[in-house]
Amino acid sequence: MTVARTWAVALTGVDGHLVEVEADLSNQTPDFRIIGLPDKSLGEAVQRVHNACKNSGLDLPRRRLTINLSPASLPKQGSSFDLGVAVCALAAGGALDVRSIRRTVHIGELGLDGRLRPVSGVLPAVLAAARAGFDRVVVPAANVGEATLVRGVDIRAAVCLAEVAVWHGADVAVPEIEPVERRLVEPPETGSPDLADIVGQHDAVEALIVAAAGGHHMLLSGPPGAGKTMLARRLPGILPPLTDEEALDVASIRSLCGENVRALDAVAPLEAPHHSASVAALVGGGSRSARPGAIVRAHRGVLFLDEAAEFSRAALDALRQPLESGTIEIGRSGFTARFPARFQLVMAMNPCPCGHYGVRGAECVCPSAAIRRYATRLSGPLRDRVDIELQIARVAPARAVSGAPPLTNSRDAGARVVSARARAADRWRGTPWTRNADVPGTRLRQIDVRIPADARTPLDRALERGLLTLRGYDRVLRLAWTMADLADLDRPGLEQVGRALYLKQGYAA
Repeated sequence: MTVARTWAVALTGVDGHLVEVEADLSNQTPDFRIIGLPDKSLGEAVQRVHNACKNSGLDLPRRRLTINLSPASLPKQGSSFDLGVAVCALAAGGALDVRSIRRTVHIGELGLDGRLRPVSGVLPAVLAAARAGFDRVVVPAANVGEATLVRGVDIRAAVCLAEVAVWHGADVAVPEIEPVERRLVEPPETGSPDLADIVGQHDAVEALIVAAAGGHHMLLSGPPGAGKTMLARRLPGILPPLTDEEALDVASIRSLCGENVRALDAVAPLEAPHHSASVAALVGGGSRSARPGAIVRAHRGVLFLDEAAEFSRAALDALRQPLESGTIEIGRSGFTARFPARFQLVMAMNPCPCGHYGVRGAECVCPSAAIRRYATRLSGPLRDRVDIELQIARVAPARAVSGAPPLTNSRDAGARVVSARARAADRWRGTPWTRNADVPGTRLRQIDVRIPADARTPLDRALERGLLTLRGYDRVLRLAWTMADLADLDRPGLEQVGRALYLKQGYAA
């Protein structure tokens, strides 16, 4: 009896789990079976492997062949196991070197002609193999760009099954064929918008810098044409560049979503789903497998909800738990997929359904009841998780054509943000937190970092009068610390606390 072993990777969310692929031959009625909790697409690998081997000049043994995927309790999904199953089956019959395949991880889908087709999620799969101690991974040629982003791993890009078989000692001719290309719709090339494009709105621009410096969530309210969308889309440009580890996390999510990842991007991602998006589109879902939603694609970046009041109440309330924990768990039959979702939320909404309520020179035709209903589309618990609530007015015509220089540009604002974050990281050194927005209120109220009582007077009064919840109180403390970091102060004073309280419920002219 001959048993051959190699390795593949099963993805659960963005976490990769090494799966041992075992092949066993027995003297029974010829058959080919895959066991170990495979899904429908993996179960169909039997026919793909059989035809790919035959058309590559490699003969499978005419005996009972059993493929076991271990651990058997872990659900396996997708066609990326095809290559591992084929290599293991051939090695069990003596066509390949058993010791060679035992040290290699194989990832790829097989075509009936033996060519290797690209699959999604190669980057997190290779990353999981590297963390498990493997130093050699075989991937389809179309996936080599993202696979080589993981350092310290010998990536072998293969065009067809025959090429992989030769690497493992098979005596077979390698055909000269073109590799299967990955046909994906590339995202449109867009330049980074600059804060210098913003005319007027000095208070709003300064609030945007505060949000970037501390990682605070924002709600921008104002009439159409006030510049809410322009402000939100310029936030990623002033955030600090992603570290290599953060950029790798973002690239792994893009790979899992089927995007063509060629390099690590240091710019924070921006996701702006349409207001008709469902709960599953926002947080993730799927019938047979768990797919990442917009909040996962916005990990380490910005989630912008334009026309936030037009989103369904259920979709908006689904954001409450990820905003607190930074992760989202999606349960499916037999497994739970966990995705990272530490994003910065920016919402924009009009003051009423027609958008003209309170606008000088415009007529609002909305009934008072409709205005009240529209304002309550965002639930209280969701608003309580937002640090900055800012009302924005339209820019006056005289200011728009005055030709005055902009308040700042993205480069200068980004430098201020980096400096403020460095101060915060130094203050919270030795703790799990690096940004002020992540620090729990219990820590902010401890003696060593407590704001002096005279500076907290307006904040304490707002809490006593019921204008703030305790969660809102803590968020004002975080804002005050961020403004102290921007002002290069050791501790917030009355001015910073007052400004933070204003940003929690302010008005920008």
